[in-house]
Amino acid sequence: MIELKYRSAEEYLERWRHRQTRRPLLLRGARQVGKSSLVRKHSKGYRHFIELNLELPADRELFAGFPPILEIATRIALRYNLSALDDETLLFIDEIQEQPEVIQLLRYFYEELPNIRVIAAGSLLEFALGEVRSFPVGRVEFYQLHPLTFYEYLIWMGKDVLAQASRKVPVDQAAHHELLTAFHRYTIVGGMPEVVTNLAAGASLEEVQNLYELIWSAYRSDAEKYAKNLRQRQVLRHLLNTAANEDDRIKLAKFGGSNFRSEEVSAAFQALQQAGVLRLIYPTSSYDLPVITEYRRSPRIQLLDTGLLNYVRGIQTDLLRTDDLSTVYRGRIAQHIMTQALIATHHTSNWNPHFWVREKSGSSAEIDLILEGKKNIHPLEVKAGPQGRLRSLHQFVERSQHSVALRTLRNAFSIEEVTTPSGYPYQLVNLPYYHVDQWPAYLELGTRK
Repeated sequence: MIELKYRSAEEYLERWRHRQTRRPLLLRGARQVGKSSLVRKHSKGYRHFIELNLELPADRELFAGFPPILEIATRIALRYNLSALDDETLLFIDEIQEQPEVIQLLRYFYEELPNIRVIAAGSLLEFALGEVRSFPVGRVEFYQLHPLTFYEYLIWMGKDVLAQASRKVPVDQAAHHELLTAFHRYTIVGGMPEVVTNLAAGASLEEVQNLYELIWSAYRSDAEKYAKNLRQRQVLRHLLNTAANEDDRIKLAKFGGSNFRSEEVSAAFQALQQAGVLRLIYPTSSYDLPVITEYRRSPRIQLLDTGLLNYVRGIQTDLLRTDDLSTVYRGRIAQHIMTQALIATHHTSNWNPHFWVREKSGSSAEIDLILEGKKNIHPLEVKAGPQGRLRSLHQFVERSQHSVALRTLRNAFSIEEVTTPSGYPYQLVNLPYYHVDQWPAYLELGTRK
């Protein structure tokens, strides 16, 4: 069992626990991101903690026949030698996807036993949700758990002081180099909790290679469980063997040099997204809110964790030899970790980021990421180049008439006054790689100037 250190989700769970109106909580997230460990740590604040695992026949038997919820609660209380389940009880139903009908029962905990705190999770929960005949809409809430963020990684690695220094925007100059070095290491190893736990205990990168392989094998096995036939299984295997090697936007038809049809590849990608292994990031050509996703245009692939991406590609050693992420694989790794950091700031839904494109004859342009603010969208380039390489940003700001753009790089925070070739002025806010998740605060610094 992983000894869980700080997760920002702990604060959410505490708020959830003390709400007057509190719904059963469904924890979403891929296998091995720490869902069960998080709940066990949260349980220490309760008098009674009951953990059920629906992979176990004895625990599934508690729901046999699906009687009224009061009877189920009595069965559980008797099993654990309690007179009743009360408001000091946390009930955790793990691997709930093994009995999808139990998801339907969550509504009755909310309606008839609202004093009991109920959390449910499952490694393949997204597949089970599609099998629920009558989903309890409005009677449950969701929380999406991701791999460790950079801040969490610092704490897990015993760098608490550096973690606190990273909370300042912008950080003190004295902390910048140390944060950049730590972030580079984080980009190499990623944020899978078991991997980071072993590294914090003194294991070398070579010694945790088997952990990456075990996690990747588990994802491969999970996805193949839901293949309906041999052909689908073959497509899934092909995607898992080739997806990590894609540095640019992809075409679904004949993906990875195969003969698979677009429909087959699309269905396989959907299964892998449901398993949490990866997601497809689609472009937009929007200049203002709302951002319109353009599903007919070529997407790019985002794996769950950059450390896993590096392992599958076999490039962790290459990354150790450089201190500038923007030079590695045409900036693909820097782009990937920036996207991962932004995804990790969203917990209530399967939020997806976008990149921006303008695809017209003689004037194509692409921006790495689009950030959605309260009133506008903001372009973000993941590069370290000089102004002369800002052609796409120039095109975006000229057409949008926005006054601020952002760029992540290895340098410390700065603001540049930039003018497009046609003479339109705007501010370029440069923020360090490790603070991309703090972009709203940096944007405010830029607009104040």
